[in-house]
Amino acid sequence: MLDQERLHLRAAFFQTVRLFFQEQGFLEVDTPIRQPLLIPEQNITPVPSVDHFLQSSPELYMKRLLAGGSDKIFQLCHCFRYGERGRLHLEEFVMLEWYRQDCDYSHLMRDCKELICFLESRLSPWHFPVSLRGPWQKMTVHEAFLKYCSMTPEQALEQDRFDLLLVEKVEPELGVDIPAFLCDYPLELASLARPKPEDPDVAERFELYVAGVELANGFSELTDPLVQRSRFEEEYAQMDTEPERGKKMPELFLKDLEKIESAAGIAMGLDRLFMLICGGNSLSEVVTFSPDDLDM
Repeated sequence: MLDQERLHLRAAFFQTVRLFFQEQGFLEVDTPIRQPLLIPEQNITPVPSVDHFLQSSPELYMKRLLAGGSDKIFQLCHCFRYGERGRLHLEEFVMLEWYRQDCDYSHLMRDCKELICFLESRLSPWHFPVSLRGPWQKMTVHEAFLKYCSMTPEQALEQDRFDLLLVEKVEPELGVDIPAFLCDYPLELASLARPKPEDPDVAERFELYVAGVELANGFSELTDPLVQRSRFEEEYAQMDTEPERGKKMPELFLKDLEKIESAAGIAMGLDRLFMLICGGNSLSEVVTFSPDDLDM
């Protein structure tokens, strides 16, 4: 359980995040926590809730709000992913997501820098463990794998070693002195992102790292419903989930997707960001009640 100092800092942290987006003209929204359908992601195990699932992300519903006419929206919400437990993972955690119409992933990178610099300026005397001044590092996945793994990401995927090499070799090198954006993922690793026009084998997706910790995952949205349906089918085929409950196609989302011309969206782990700001070493140190604090 958090002590009083960190409890007050956590409250100020959330208030400051909201203030940043309000000053930028974003609308704060809320969407259902219990959802009848899954976002088709093979690496995420959902948490059942009777005949629904607890959300692993508010993504599909926030995009439907974009389709309904919203321009810039954000949300702070609790998300749930079964079996995630470790220094940087909890089964229940706080997610920040924001979406922009008529933008691409470069706008989100700028948002990330402005948000984090805003937080550091307002939450003094707490500071980030790396410098935020000057240009932040930007490296493609291809460049990172050649530099730290001596192979291309395509070779790593062929050997079924991409995730292992990313975690063990690449991530510890990212954001050591300044925050780093890892950009342009292989297309098969970005189910909801659009291809890069000048290089259609990669997707306009990035992840933000600070001190080797992944903080955010953002991308230019795929807005072609036919291509999105095909990608969902590929993801569902890889998921170990009861078909009649977890693999039903999100038809309303796909229908609304037709109304979005271009957009960009991002998810950021707020507990991880808060951990870095207050000098913690694990998420259990910075959430109000860790799993060990609960009656079980």
